[in-house]
Amino acid sequence: MWAACKVKVHDYLATTSITLRRCLRLGATMAKSKFEYVRDFEADDTCLAHCWVVVRLDGRNFHRFAEKHNFAKPNDRRALHLMTKCAQTVMEELEDIVIAYGQSDEYSFVFKRKTNWFKRRASKFMTHVASQFASSYVFYWRDYFEDQPLLYPPGFDGRVVVYPSNQTLKDYLSWRQADCHINNLYNTVFWALIQQSGLTPVQAQGRLQGTLAADKNEILFSEFNINYNNEPLMYRKGTVLIWQKVMLLCSKKNGSQEKRACAHSKLSPLCCLYADVTPVANANQILSKRRGHRFLFLITFCQSVVVQNLPYISRITEL
Repeated sequence: MWAACKVKVHDYLATTSITLRRCLRLGATMAKSKFEYVRDFEADDTCLAHCWVVVRLDGRNFHRFAEKHNFAKPNDRRALHLMTKCAQTVMEELEDIVIAYGQSDEYSFVFKRKTNWFKRRASKFMTHVASQFASSYVFYWRDYFEDQPLLYPPGFDGRVVVYPSNQTLKDYLSWRQADCHINNLYNTVFWALIQQSGLTPVQAQGRLQGTLAADKNEILFSEFNINYNNEPLMYRKGTVLIWQKVMLLCSKKNGSQEKRACAHSKLSPLCCLYADVTPVANANQILSKRRGHRFLFLITFCQSVVVQNLPYISRITEL
C-alpha cells in the first residue's frame, strides 16, 4: 500500500513540475513577445550628466482657481503657506532635492548635481514632483482653508531644465526672484487702485501702463501711504526651502570622535526662509577630500527675516 502511495505522489509531483515548467516558458515567451518592439518608440529623456536638474511647477489656470476659491488680493497668506507645505512634502519624499524656491503659484526644485535618481530620466523627475505636489495640495487644503471648501481639484504643469554650471543655476534662481518682485509690485499697486481708489480693472491697468518701478512706488506712497519695503518679505522675496545644517558626531579611524556639519533630508529638518537667495561657489571652503568640489548656497538675510524659530543659518552645502 505504501509503495502505491509513493508512486501516486511521485506521478503527481512530476505532472506539477511539467505544468510549472510550461507556465514559466510561456511567461518568458510573453515577456519577449513580438509586441516588445513598441518600446523602441520611447524617447530617451535622460538628463545630461553633471548638470543641475531643476523642476519648476506652475499652477494651471490659477487666476480662475483663485477667483472661485475667494483668494485675498493681492496676496493670500493661506495659499502661499499651503504651497510651501506642499513643497516641504515633496522635499521630504524626494531626498535628492537640495533647495526649493517658490513664489505666487510656482515652485522650483533643484536636484543634486550628481543625482542618479531614476537614472536621471526627465519624465520621472517631472511626474513624481508634480503628482506629489498636486496630491499634497488637495490633502492639506482644509488645514489652511478651514471655511472654504475645495470646489474642484487644482492642476499643475511642470518642466525640467538642466543647468550646466553654478553660474547658470544662480542666474536661474535670481531670475525667478526678480520675477517675484516685479509681479508683486505691480499687483500691490494694481489692487490698491481697485480696492482703495475704486478704479475698475481696466482703468487700473491703463493707469499703470508704461510705469516703471519708481513710479509704482511713488503711487503707493503718495496715494495710499504704503511703503513697499515694509510689505511682508514672503510677498516681496518669495520662499526658500533648504535643509538645516546640524552637527553630528562622526567616528574616526583612530577611535576618536569629531563633530561635523551635515545637511541631509534624513538627518536635518527643513528650514523656511524669506530672503534673497544667491548661490555662490567658494572653493576654499567647500572643497572636500571625500566628495570633491561642493556647491554652497549662501542665504543673504534681509532685515526682520522670519526663520520660524530656527537657529541662524548662513550656508547650506550639497551632499
